[in-house]
Amino acid sequence: MKTSFDVKIWAIQEHQGKDRKTGKPRSTYRVRWVVAGHVFGESFKTRALAESQWAKLLTAQRQGVAFDEASGLPEPMARERNSRSWYDHAIAFVDMKWPRAAAKQRMSIAEALANVTPALLKTERGVPTETAIRRALYGYSFNKARRDASPPPDDLAPAVRWLAVNTVSLNDLQDAAVVRKALDALSLRLDGKQAAATTIARKRAVFYGALRYAVELRLLPAHPMANVQWITPKSDDEVDRRSVVNPGQALHLLAVVAERHPRLVAFFALLYYAALRPAEALHLRIEDCELPEEGWGMLRLSGSTQHVGEGWGDDSKAVREDRELKHRAKTAVRPVPAPPPLVRALRWHIAANGNTSEGRLFVTQGYGHGPVSKETYSRVWRAARRHGLTTAQQRTPLAKRPYDLRHAAVSLWLNEGVPATQVAEWAGHSVHVLLKVYAKCIEGQDEAARRRIEAALNRANDQAA
Repeated sequence: MKTSFDVKIWAIQEHQGKDRKTGKPRSTYRVRWVVAGHVFGESFKTRALAESQWAKLLTAQRQGVAFDEASGLPEPMARERNSRSWYDHAIAFVDMKWPRAAAKQRMSIAEALANVTPALLKTERGVPTETAIRRALYGYSFNKARRDASPPPDDLAPAVRWLAVNTVSLNDLQDAAVVRKALDALSLRLDGKQAAATTIARKRAVFYGALRYAVELRLLPAHPMANVQWITPKSDDEVDRRSVVNPGQALHLLAVVAERHPRLVAFFALLYYAALRPAEALHLRIEDCELPEEGWGMLRLSGSTQHVGEGWGDDSKAVREDRELKHRAKTAVRPVPAPPPLVRALRWHIAANGNTSEGRLFVTQGYGHGPVSKETYSRVWRAARRHGLTTAQQRTPLAKRPYDLRHAAVSLWLNEGVPATQVAEWAGHSVHVLLKVYAKCIEGQDEAARRRIEAALNRANDQAA
């Protein structure tokens, strides 16, 4: 919106004529004004209406309000007249984010917007069911690829049409009560219970970004959430110490996998010995590995293979997507040392199973040779826990997910005194996040610190004596 303060307002002009239908004499009253050299005008049937509009324009001019050069109206009036609906803006926000977002981020944006939109309806008349609204929003409206490909399917079309005309305008979001209602909605799960703190924070960030985009487009004068005192629940990002296996437990679980599903033992070994994320292990190729016959090797990670739903990636048919390393540039490479047990596991895996023409190490058996699915390695790990842990241990969070092997690796490195900066580099974290996430898993270092302090004090006492 291009604005100007160069405004001149003329007196109301009366135009006499005849009514086209009755032929009787009739007067109209025209308000005229100039913005940045462009003349604007608006006609009214009565003088009272014309005087009301004329007074609004004059008041805005005297108060120093900028006028929109396109419509000729004061900025607040132009924004209100041109305000788009929340539904239209949410779609515009999705389309703006889509080209640069990873598939999982696209899903996350769609989920958050689908969660908050039902709280931003302007009427309950004829409203579809909650299930229909969510399917229409998440399954079609907030998926750019599906919208671009075809009209909404017959089962979603009624809900899509209803939503297109029945959400509040962006101007309504300047009301703090409306924003608070939306925030309360995104803090709940589908079953009505409170969502996890990390989920609430993620969805709030999407909603905040959508409103910030409206400010960027000058569809809103300021961010509506700035005046809402709504506190996001504190998130506990720290790793649960109970989920971390010790070296003996880890070796036992890997032995169970080796016995029952040998094709995946090296996959889980990468998570435990090198602290790889599962997506990084799936992306690993033979050319990324330096595996000597003896001693330590080296892995040079260059990307990750994400599991995504069909229709969210750049290839609408694919359910997996190769991406750059997490929080890294597309060309970034992260070196990670491979201890001798991991080197042996990888050398055995390559000798026994080989690799694909693309160099991938962990692929499905049979036709296609795509990366191992999340469902497959998760099922194998559940079976390993079932056969490798006691009944009491299975009831605890101990190694409940494959990702917990990565937590165990990072915890081991920290507890053995590897500097946090080095651990952060190997694990692909910042030092701040590393210490925050693994704070509860660092053990035994307080006693060593006391001994170092005590030794320093004793030296000082000896020097003084």
